Amino acid sequence: MPDKPEWVPPDGGDAFASQVLRGVVGGHDGMAAPTEAKPAAGVRRRQLSVDQYVEGVLSGDRTILGRTITLVESNAQAHLETAQEVLRRLLPHTGKSIRVGITGVPGAGKSTFIEALGMMLVKRGQRVAVLAVDPSSSVTRGSILGDKTRMEQLAREQNAFIRPSPTGGMLGGVARKSRETLLVCEAAGFDVLLIETVGTGQSEITVRSMVDFFLLLLIPGAGDELQGIKKGVIELADALLINKADGDNKSRALGARAEYNRALHYLSPATHGWKTRAHIGSALTGEGIAEMWAVIEDFRRRMTESGVLETRRRQQSRDWLHTLVEEQLRHYFYEHPAVRERLPQIEAAVMDGDLPVTSAARDLLSKIVQSTKDTPDSSH
Repeated sequence: MPDKPEWVPPDGGDAFASQVLRGVVGGHDGMAAPTEAKPAAGVRRRQLSVDQYVEGVLSGDRTILGRTITLVESNAQAHLETAQEVLRRLLPHTGKSIRVGITGVPGAGKSTFIEALGMMLVKRGQRVAVLAVDPSSSVTRGSILGDKTRMEQLAREQNAFIRPSPTGGMLGGVARKSRETLLVCEAAGFDVLLIETVGTGQSEITVRSMVDFFLLLLIPGAGDELQGIKKGVIELADALLINKADGDNKSRALGARAEYNRALHYLSPATHGWKTRAHIGSALTGEGIAEMWAVIEDFRRRMTESGVLETRRRQQSRDWLHTLVEEQLRHYFYEHPAVRERLPQIEAAVMDGDLPVTSAARDLLSKIVQSTKDTPDSSH
C-alpha cells in the first residue's frame, strides 16, 4: 500500500505517497540474498576437487577462476593444502604475461588510467587481469575502495577480469595472496596483469617485488605536500606518467615532465640497463595511453633480450621464499605455548625498565630452543 508522510496536506493525493518495490534477488552488492533465494538448510556449495580447479582455470572458466582465487586467498588452514596443490599444478602454465605495477599519489587517477589502458588493450585482442590491492576496513576487514565499481566499462568486457584483494590491514598477507592470484590469472590465459596499489608507502615495495615494470602516476601542479609519497617511490619506478595532462593542465604537465626528467638524470635506474623517464598523458581523453604502453612493450622486449627480466623473476621467487619463511617463523614463535606463557612477564619487565630488550629477546628465543631439545626426534 502507498505510504503517505505525516506532513502531506489533508487533500493531498497519491502523488505524495511513496511505495516500496520488491528488491533485486541475489547478492549482487555483496549483501546476503533474500531468505527465499538462499539454499535449503544443510545444503552447501559443492566442493571442487583439485582436478576441477585446475581444469577450470586452464579452460578459462571465469566462475572456477573466481573460486580458485577465493581458495588461494582463504586464511583457513583446511584450504591451504588444496590451494598449494592447485598452484603446483598450475605453475607450468604461468610466466607468459607482462606484469605491470601501478601506483600513484591520491587523486592521480589510477583506476581511471587502468580502465583506459585496459580498454585499449582489450580492443587490441589482449586479455587483461586487474588485481587491485585495496585498503580494508579495520572493523570488517572488507575491501572499501571497490575498484570493480569504479571500472564499470572494463568490468563488462569478456576479456578482462578485475579482482580487488582486501589487505585485511596486513600487507604481508596480501603479498602472498596477490602473488598467488597473479599466478592463477596467468594460468587462465591473461597476458597482461595490472596490479594497482593502495598508494601508501610499504605497499609500493611489496608490489615492486612481484612485477616486471613499475609505473608511478603523478599529477601536474601539485606541491610536495601532496606528492610527498613520490620521494621514496620514484626510485622504484621504471617510468613516471604525469596524468590529467589535458586542458589548462597541459602546460603544467609539460613543465613537470621536464623537471622530473632533470631529477631522474641523477638517480640510479630501478632496472639495470633501462633509463627511467617521465611522460605525460590523460586517462580522460586517452592521449598518451598508447604511447605509455609502447614504452612498456619496449621495456619488455629489451629486458627479455638482455636476460634482465628472467633474472628479476628468479630473484623475486627467491625473495618470496625467504619472506614466507620469515612470516611463518614469526607466526610459529608467537603461537608457541612456552612463548605465550612467558611473554606477558617479559613485556612487563621491559616496560618497567627491569630487563634490557636484548636480554628479553634472548630469554624468549631460549624457550623455543629448549622446547626443541626436549622434543624427541621423530626421525629415530
